[in-house]
Amino acid sequence: MSGIPKIALAQVNPTVGDLDENAALVAEWTSLAEQAGAGVVVFPELVLTGYPAEDLYLRPDFVAAAGERLAELAAGTGDITALVGFPDPVGNPVGRAISANSVALLSRGEVRGIYHKRLLPNYGVFDEYRTFRNGSAPLVTDLDGTRVGVTICEDCWVAGDPVYEALAPGADLILNASASPYHRSKGREREEIFRRVAVDKGLPVAMVNMVGGQDELIFDGSSVLVGADGEVLARAGQFSEDLLIFDPEGSRAPVADWMDDLDEVYTALVTGLRDYVVKNGFKHVGLGLSGGIDSALVAALAADALGPEQVTCVVMPSPHSSGDTQGDAREMAGRLGTGLIEFSIEDTMTAYDRLLGDDATGLAAENLQARIRGNLMMALSNSRGWLVLTTANKSETSVGYSTLYGDMAGGLAPIKDVPKTLVYELCRHRNGSSPVIPESILTRPPSAELRPGQLDTDSLPDYDELDRILKMYVEDDLGPAEIAARGEDASVVADVIAKVDRAEYKRRQSPPGLKITTKGFGRDRRMPITNRYRPWTADTDSA
Repeated sequence: MSGIPKIALAQVNPTVGDLDENAALVAEWTSLAEQAGAGVVVFPELVLTGYPAEDLYLRPDFVAAAGERLAELAAGTGDITALVGFPDPVGNPVGRAISANSVALLSRGEVRGIYHKRLLPNYGVFDEYRTFRNGSAPLVTDLDGTRVGVTICEDCWVAGDPVYEALAPGADLILNASASPYHRSKGREREEIFRRVAVDKGLPVAMVNMVGGQDELIFDGSSVLVGADGEVLARAGQFSEDLLIFDPEGSRAPVADWMDDLDEVYTALVTGLRDYVVKNGFKHVGLGLSGGIDSALVAALAADALGPEQVTCVVMPSPHSSGDTQGDAREMAGRLGTGLIEFSIEDTMTAYDRLLGDDATGLAAENLQARIRGNLMMALSNSRGWLVLTTANKSETSVGYSTLYGDMAGGLAPIKDVPKTLVYELCRHRNGSSPVIPESILTRPPSAELRPGQLDTDSLPDYDELDRILKMYVEDDLGPAEIAARGEDASVVADVIAKVDRAEYKRRQSPPGLKITTKGFGRDRRMPITNRYRPWTADTDSA
C-alpha cells in the first residue's frame, strides 16, 4: 500500500434539505480529517443535500442553493482534498432532470474536478432516472502522486456492465461515495461487492456509506477499505457516525466487528425511529400500549431511541380487555420508566352503540373500539405536540389485519416491515439486555381483544406459516402456484394472497414505516389499488 495517501472516510448523518447544517457538517469533518493528517477525505453520496431528496432535485432553486454551499465549502478547503456529493446542474436536461448525481473534488480553495454518477439505480426504493441525468465519462485524478478513480455507489455494483468494465482506467486506488440503504445483513452483502471489485480490478477500494434515517430508509454506515487482494484493511461501525482513518504507513486501522443479526435489526429500528422523530422536530412520542407483543416492542424501541422521558404510553381498556393484558401494559411502562396515561373507552363505546343502534354490531363494533383509541391518540398528539407511533407489524399490514382511522392512525409505523415472528425474536433479544417486557406478554397467544375470547388465529394462519408465505409473495414476488409448489398448503396460500391484494387500499393510507427487509411497503413495493389480476382465484378453483 505504499504510495497510497492517508485516507479519511467521513461516515456522517446529513439531513435532507438542511443545506446549511450539512455544509457545516462537511466543513467540520474535513477539518478533523486534516488535523488527523489525511490527504483525502471522502463523504457519502449527495451529502450536501441529504439522500434521497426525491423531487427536490427537480427544483432549480434547490440545486442552485446546493451549488452555493459547495462553492463556500471549496473556498474554505485547504491542502486536503475533500470529495463532496452534490447535485451538479447540467446544461442539457433529460426529461425533468436538471442535474447529475455528482462528487466534487475540493482543494486549496477551488473545485478541482467533478464526477457524474454513470450507473443510475431505478429499482426498489430508487428513482434516479426520474431525478438525475447520468454521466458518461470516468474520472481519474492525481492526488499527491496517486492516481485515484472516483466512483459513486452503483458504479461499482454491476459486474459486466460497460461502466463497470471501464471503471477508473489507470487508477491506483478507487474511491466510492455511497448512500446505500439498509436491509437485514446488507452491510455484509455490500462489503462483499466491494471485495469483488478490489480483487477483480487488482486495486484497493475505499467506500464510505451514509449513516442515519431518512423517512422509511435507514443507512447503516459500515464504510470499508479493502486491499487489492480482498483483505479488509479498515471498517467503520454500524449505525453510528465515524471518521475512519487509514494510514498505509501507520499502525493497523480499526476493523469494527459486525453486530449479530438481532442486534443489527434492533439497532437499525432504533436509528430510524430516532432520526425520524428528531429530524422532523418532535420532542415527544406517544403510543397505545395494549399489553400485546407489538406495542411492547414499539415502546421498548421508542424508549431506547429517545429516552423514556420522551415517551408516553397510553392504556385504553375496553370491556373486552383482559385484566392480564392491562396489568402487563402498566407493568411494562413502569419497567421502561415512560409516562403513562389511562383512559377507559367503555362509556365512549356505549355512546357509539346508542347512536348507531343495529349498525354497531360485528366487525363494525370491533373497529369502533380501534377508532375510538385512534381518536384519543390523535387528540393527545394535537394537544401535546406528540408524534403518535402505530404498532402494526408487517404480517398484519400485509393481510389488512388492522383498522383504518383506528390503530393505523399515527405518524410513524416503526415495525411496519417487521414480520410477527421477528417481533417475538426482537422482544426476547431486547430482554436479554434488561427484562423490560413482562414474560407473560411473550407467552400469551396474540389477540386484538376486540371481542370476547378473540385470537389472531381465528382469522389468520399460524404466524410461522403466514410469514413464510408472505416472504415469498411480498418480498420474492412468487405467484401462488410457485409458493404452493414449495410445500405450502394451496388453499392457505390462496387465502393469504387474497387478503394481501385486497388490503392494498389500506396500506396506501398507512403511515410510513421503517424498512429492514429486502422489500418493504411504501416506496419499495408499489401495487395498484384497482387491480383485477387474480391468480389466487384460479389456483383456488383448481385446487
